Amino acid sequence: KPEDLSAQLPGSKMVTSAKSSVPTVTDQAAAMQLGQCAKNLATCLAELRTSAQKAHEACGPMEIDSALTAIQTLRSELQDAKLAAVNTQLKPLPGESLEKCAQDLGSTSKSVGSSMAQLLTCAAQGNEHYTGIAARETAQALKTLAQAARGVAASTTDPKAAAAMLDSARDVMEGSALLIHEAKQALISPGDTESQQRLAQVAKAVSHSLNNCVNCLPGQKDVDMALKSIGEASKKLLIETIPPASKSFQEAQSELNQTAADLNQSAGEVVHASRGSSSQLAVASGKFSQDFDEFLDAGIEMAGHTQKKDDQVQVIGNLKNISMASSKLLLAAKSLSVDPAAANAKNLLAAAARAVTDSINQLITLCTQQAPGQKECDNALRELEAVRGMLDNPNEPVSDLSYFDCIESVMENSKVLGESMAGISQNCKTGDVPAFGDCVGSASKALCGLTEAAGQASYLVGVSDPNSQAGHQGLVDPIQFAKANQAIQMACQNLVDPDSSPSQVLSAATIVAKHTSALCNACRLASSKTTNPVAKRHFVQSAKEVANSTANLVKTIKALDGDFSEENRNRCRVATAPLIEAVENLTTFASNPEFASVPAQISHEGSAAQEPILHSARSMLDSSTHLLKTARSLVINPKDPPTWSVLAGHSRTVSDSIKSLITAIRDKAPGQRECDSSIDNINKCIRDIEQASLAAVSQNLASRDDISLEALQEQLTSTVQEIGHLIDPVSTAARGEASQLGHKVTQLAGYFEPLIVASVGVASKLNDHQQQMTFLDQTKTMAESALQMLYAAKEGGGNPKASHTHDAIAEAAQLMKEAVDDIMVTLNEAASEVGMVGGMVESIADAMAKVSMCCVIYKKLTCPDELGGLASQVTVDYSQLAVQGRLAAHTAEPEEIGFQIKSRVQELGHGCIFLVQKAGALQVTPSDGFTKRELIECARAVTEKVSLVLSALQAGNKGTQACITAASAVSGIIADLDTTIMFASAGTLNAENDESFADHRENILKTAKALVEDTKMLVSGAASGQDKLSQAAQSSAKTITQLTDVVKLGAASIGADDPETQVVLINAVKDVAKALAELISATKCAAGKAADDPSMYQLKSAAKVMVTNVTSLLKTVKAVEDEATRGTRALEATIECIKQELAVFQSRDAPNKTTTPEEFIRMTKGITMATAKAVAAGNSARQEDIIHTANLSRKAISDMLSTCKQAAYHPEVSEEVKNRALMFGSECTTGYIDLLEQVLFVLQRPSGEQKQQLAACSKRVAGAVTELIQTAEAMKGSEWVDPEDPTVIAETELLGAAASIEAAAKKLEQLKPRAKPKQADETLNFEEQILEAAKSIAAATSALVKSASAAQRELVAQGKVGLIPANAVDDGQWSQGLISAARMVAAATSNLCEAANASVQGHASEEKLISSAKQVAASTAQLLVACKVKADQDSEAMRRLQVQVLLYNIKKASDNLVRAAQKAAFDKADDHNVVVKTKFVGGIAQIIAAQEEMLRKERELEEARKKLAQIRQQQYKFLPSELREDSN
Repeated sequence: KPEDLSAQLPGSKMVTSAKSSVPTVTDQAAAMQLGQCAKNLATCLAELRTSAQKAHEACGPMEIDSALTAIQTLRSELQDAKLAAVNTQLKPLPGESLEKCAQDLGSTSKSVGSSMAQLLTCAAQGNEHYTGIAARETAQALKTLAQAARGVAASTTDPKAAAAMLDSARDVMEGSALLIHEAKQALISPGDTESQQRLAQVAKAVSHSLNNCVNCLPGQKDVDMALKSIGEASKKLLIETIPPASKSFQEAQSELNQTAADLNQSAGEVVHASRGSSSQLAVASGKFSQDFDEFLDAGIEMAGHTQKKDDQVQVIGNLKNISMASSKLLLAAKSLSVDPAAANAKNLLAAAARAVTDSINQLITLCTQQAPGQKECDNALRELEAVRGMLDNPNEPVSDLSYFDCIESVMENSKVLGESMAGISQNCKTGDVPAFGDCVGSASKALCGLTEAAGQASYLVGVSDPNSQAGHQGLVDPIQFAKANQAIQMACQNLVDPDSSPSQVLSAATIVAKHTSALCNACRLASSKTTNPVAKRHFVQSAKEVANSTANLVKTIKALDGDFSEENRNRCRVATAPLIEAVENLTTFASNPEFASVPAQISHEGSAAQEPILHSARSMLDSSTHLLKTARSLVINPKDPPTWSVLAGHSRTVSDSIKSLITAIRDKAPGQRECDSSIDNINKCIRDIEQASLAAVSQNLASRDDISLEALQEQLTSTVQEIGHLIDPVSTAARGEASQLGHKVTQLAGYFEPLIVASVGVASKLNDHQQQMTFLDQTKTMAESALQMLYAAKEGGGNPKASHTHDAIAEAAQLMKEAVDDIMVTLNEAASEVGMVGGMVESIADAMAKVSMCCVIYKKLTCPDELGGLASQVTVDYSQLAVQGRLAAHTAEPEEIGFQIKSRVQELGHGCIFLVQKAGALQVTPSDGFTKRELIECARAVTEKVSLVLSALQAGNKGTQACITAASAVSGIIADLDTTIMFASAGTLNAENDESFADHRENILKTAKALVEDTKMLVSGAASGQDKLSQAAQSSAKTITQLTDVVKLGAASIGADDPETQVVLINAVKDVAKALAELISATKCAAGKAADDPSMYQLKSAAKVMVTNVTSLLKTVKAVEDEATRGTRALEATIECIKQELAVFQSRDAPNKTTTPEEFIRMTKGITMATAKAVAAGNSARQEDIIHTANLSRKAISDMLSTCKQAAYHPEVSEEVKNRALMFGSECTTGYIDLLEQVLFVLQRPSGEQKQQLAACSKRVAGAVTELIQTAEAMKGSEWVDPEDPTVIAETELLGAAASIEAAAKKLEQLKPRAKPKQADETLNFEEQILEAAKSIAAATSALVKSASAAQRELVAQGKVGLIPANAVDDGQWSQGLISAARMVAAATSNLCEAANASVQGHASEEKLISSAKQVAASTAQLLVACKVKADQDSEAMRRLQVQVLLYNIKKASDNLVRAAQKAAFDKADDHNVVVKTKFVGGIAQIIAAQEEMLRKERELEEARKKLAQIRQQQYKFLPSELREDSN
């Protein structure tokens, strides 16, 4: 992938290409060998990369010294070469020629310049690591330069030229050595201004030496001489007064036309010669300068004939433009001849030649007075001649038009051309010369546009041919930088030109602003894409320099626009210099080969495909040229019939050639032919797989004996992986890269034949019929999804404007990805079953190249069968970790942390590879003890490496971790404040000492201001590094803790007699805490993101809310002691809080949990109460009422909004009902805000009319609440219930009772280890009897309560109890009876379980146990009575209810328990041996004591009976009437 820099390295590219080729090799042995070699190479490269990193850690600082030594050696070699040249002993090396060495030197000079620019940047930033790399790259580029310079000197026949070349090259070496030495010094003191200045001076000297070296090349001096000649000749234009004309006007005009034609022709020869030899360029440039001199003289002669001063100034201005265009043409030719492979060099040269033609045409139009229509035709002919070169060899993009833009351009221009040709003919007949001239101009523009579109279309057709090599987009577009540089320089020249008019100045300013903005955007994009931190900073810094110098220039332009004085013009001139320098430096840095694009290479087949388009375009230009020449003669003599027939013939030829051009462009649309071919290919594959499936169904699938199952599975895996890698590129090409579409679909279709062969082969070797069919079905699914993808891609065609096809392409891509995932899962499962781990190892290695697991493998040593699945899971987990690790390493700060993350993730990958390999080996030989030990060691090593990765991630994520910790702390603070509000509302928040609020006011204000500073630090910390973010998060958490503490103390000091004011104050600080929590969350999301990222906007809005809430707190604190305003302040704070709650409610974030519609309805009732309070407070206008309303409103609205959203997002709620709930929730809140604002308005300006408005506002809220309740009913559907309905409460209590009884039963079961169920009989000991009997009772009562719940539902269904909220008293009473009975059963059973537990453990008496058991029996009877009150005795539920009672026989179980306890008590009594005293007196005393104890026990028994009777009498009063009668 282009964004992965490691994938662009030659070794990695070779591995990728080899792996991609494996599935297409038909020879099995060769394919296996190639695959194995690719794996071995990948392993060796990974080891080499690791070793190189370790070596760099050890030897990094020595790179600068090494580069310095290398450059000094080169200087010595060049000195030796010069001595050999002097002695005529310097000979070219084998393979060297003058042209080759000259081109090498030209191209290398750019590499040296860009690597030096990077060296300067690294040294200025103090980055030793990248300074060393840049020094090494500079030394390598200089080595190539020195070799090329020696080759040029050895190949030239001129001894002086050879000596000059070697001297200039040696000067470059000396300057470079000094530059690297200064860079080393600058690293020692990074911020030293003096060393930075020295570095810049040395760099300029080296750049000058480098230019001298290039200028020593053959042909370059001739071009320089031509440039110098043009410069000297142009000085003639600087004279103040033009000499009078020495020739007649006709002679001057004729001479000007002739010299213009010669100069235009010479320009074409320069363009042609720049692509040839240096001698050709020398001749062409010499002739061009000579022709220019003659043309200039003719132009000055023509200027002498002008009568007006203004016209003369205009002629001289045009001559200056021609001079500038001519110089640029020679510079472009020189640049191309030095480095023919440079990006866009040919296009720049063609553009320069066209500029010369255009400027000549402008002068001719201004100066000549020819016969009607002649100059327009001449200008058009020159323009056509200038664009003809575009069709010569279109192997570079002519423009940035896409293929479909080219088609549109051809259609539009052909329409314009048709109209213009008709106009030319018509105006010739009518003799309308001005209209004729306009039509010729339009036709010329249309023909140029057609030629440009045809050239670009032919380039795209050539590139899109599958045999051509597609190019790759680089980090920056050098064409864009070069164009911007040129445009900015020209605009700056126009700005400082004394003759420029105000409109020209404004136009130039617009051009500067447009191109500098484009450069800054390109720098921002490049900075975000590159992984090189030095380049990242350099692009950012360059963008700042360009932006700042542009801003300064714009200021001077504004001043100049206001007053065109010489002083302002000088200021403008001074301001252009820094901008031009900044743009030049940026362009030099951007020309680094590291950032360059890889140009496309058009194949012979691609060139053949271009020919129809080029032939039609050339035919169009030829016939158009003839047509214009014919029209030129016809406009002078419109009465010549033979000429009209010639014109008609040329017109037909032009029309035919345009038609054939349109047809050729449409027929050659990139990718269409390849899509058709690929569709046929995949259809054939689908037919083959269907045949194999039919054979498998009939058990006739012949097994392949020529290859092993493992080899077939590997083939299939690699093929599926390659198909998976191509899905996104095909999708991208189909949506907007027509030139790539043919390549990608051909590659994709090429893998399907090997896929089918491998899939059928694997299926033929499987014994399981089901597995066979799975493989074949999944392969067919993948082929069908690919077919759908190709149809969608063909329809899209790479046209970015065909948006209607993009959804189909995306859907097809997703289906294909799912098909690939499915077959990969099946393959991995099949492979892991037989211990094949090769594919997994490769996946891990791939994931490592791109740059938590718990090693349960320890536990699986006893069952090796499961190791395959675990190994597969390890592979998947590591792949995900590697992707995230790569992103983490890319964004980590400082750079060392990123490097540490990357290296540790790679080390973990090596560990995973060994682990998976050992797991595979153990599956093959499960009993091998040595392999088991090795596996344990590998698992332990992986665990250690995982911990190292985690520690590195935490080190690089310090700020985010601090944000998470701070958010947790603030969450705790908010919960604590909620608790404090409860205490304050209850009137129990009192100050510990006798203190007033004034004692705390200043402290609160000071802490709040400190929190504002922390907020600023948090916002700026998101854009800074992790360290600053960490400090800001910790500081804010600490400050909010202090603020809440001082506010709580302040609230307590107000006193418990004013709880409402206390709540207002605590709510204010709670709002601040909630805003801080949101801010910390937003900061965490925005950390490290670009300034225009959406998360940054969220951060800014969170910061605004934070500041608003802190300001609100400060106002509240100031208003606390002012009784006249604190109610108003509380209301304002509540309105602001509700608005913030509404914003959260209206966001699309789903709530953390959902709730029931009943809960939602319950919360809406709080709104009704709060609305009534608000209206009352508005009418009374008392501050106490206002404060109470504010606090009540805040809670009511907050609760309603949260439950509304939770209920709306319930999975069972439809989308329509959800939207209704959210809409009416917002409407209710908005209405309530209006109500509170009206109350506030009444407080400030009380009047009867305003108070009447309160009623209207409250009605709006009531209406919204009604809608909300109806929406909640709709959520529940037909089964909605009123949560306050006693019937509903009864059912809830029954179910709750059943749940509590079941919980008690489970508690009983846990009292001893589980055993088989036993009957509670005499064979068990006492504790066991108690437990078994208690369990029986618990189980029976649980079933009974559930049955009672069912009976209650049946009553509702029969209508004996109302479904809609019950109004009848008896229904309510019945429900109350059922509720109390259910509660009694649950309570009695719970008491029984506790008593049984305590009795078994020896902590309770048998009497308590007996009493509890009897209570269970009694309460069960009551529950049965409560259910019978309204029930139908024949109903199924009632029968089930009685069956439950009979089945579990609760009374019997209770009796068993009582009997067991009584028996135990009796046995215990038997066991007590009474020792009777033998002495008489002692015996009498013993009898008296026993009688006393007996009487006391009888009295206690009597008192206990009375107490029980009283309790029953009290309870009887509260029983419903039905139960009382029935009990009687």
